[in-house]
Amino acid sequence: MKIGLTLPQAGEQATKDNIVDTAKEAEKEGFDSVWVLERLLYPTKPQNPYLGTPDGSLPIQYQRFLEPLETLSFVSANTERIALGTSVIDILFHTPVILAKRLATLDVFSGGRVLAGFGIGWSKDEFQASNIPFHNKGKRADEFIEALKKIWTDNIVEYKGEYYSIPPSIIGPKPIQKPHIPIYLGGFSPNTFERIVKSDANGWLGVAAGPLEQLENIVATMKDHAIKYGKNPERFNHILLTYPVIRESSGDSGTKDQRFPMTGTIDEIGMDIQRIKEIGISHIIFGYNFTPIGEDVDSMISTTKQLSKFAR
Repeated sequence: MKIGLTLPQAGEQATKDNIVDTAKEAEKEGFDSVWVLERLLYPTKPQNPYLGTPDGSLPIQYQRFLEPLETLSFVSANTERIALGTSVIDILFHTPVILAKRLATLDVFSGGRVLAGFGIGWSKDEFQASNIPFHNKGKRADEFIEALKKIWTDNIVEYKGEYYSIPPSIIGPKPIQKPHIPIYLGGFSPNTFERIVKSDANGWLGVAAGPLEQLENIVATMKDHAIKYGKNPERFNHILLTYPVIRESSGDSGTKDQRFPMTGTIDEIGMDIQRIKEIGISHIIFGYNFTPIGEDVDSMISTTKQLSKFAR
């Protein structure tokens, strides 16, 4: 199983030195990837709740958030081998041509190291700020991915859809990776899994947000969709973003049956990682945003080293 970690992209720890040091140390230690995400706004009166906290409030660190592709471009210039991933970019806030060119340019500059993780967004405030309707997100996403792949692969690009249109054009550069930059789609709805298979994306990029049985069900659902559409289930990969919460002892996180996945001692979390690997996840990302570990580069690297031994 491949190993990735998130870069310190948000809050006061999001500095040039911290980001470069994290990426360089990750590459030095042999980790496979570093990751960024996208957040446009910290609305003071959000129209819908943030699902990552019990009360629906956004983390205070979201008030200062470095842009994902600019961050990866900077990291690209300071590293040589490590993969550069987005987990995730909300594609509907962009246009296919502009995002395709930005990602292809990054792929060229990095020597073919980009992993494109995409989402369709959830914040009504960010949709409003992007001047994009909140409805019909799935249909827009379907067209966006179709257009994006054409831009990356066709010599003469032409696309006519309900939401996006591209006149016959030559659009370059093309990505170094062939046939195109790997595309991973995030989400938990049945439509997401079907979209992955129907669009021939490279796989699913999820978040560990519940019991591991849920993860098993998702992997099984992906296989079912692949079989339904006559495609090889093995060609679709699974990447999982996790947020480890390290405890000093097992008693700090309740009984074994009550322990939330990726929470506990290093060894307890290690058992979760081993099971995640057995379920069929091929690439695990360790996220340290908004935790004490994420405030220190050495802590992020040393914790990832401890956890990665369970994944190899």
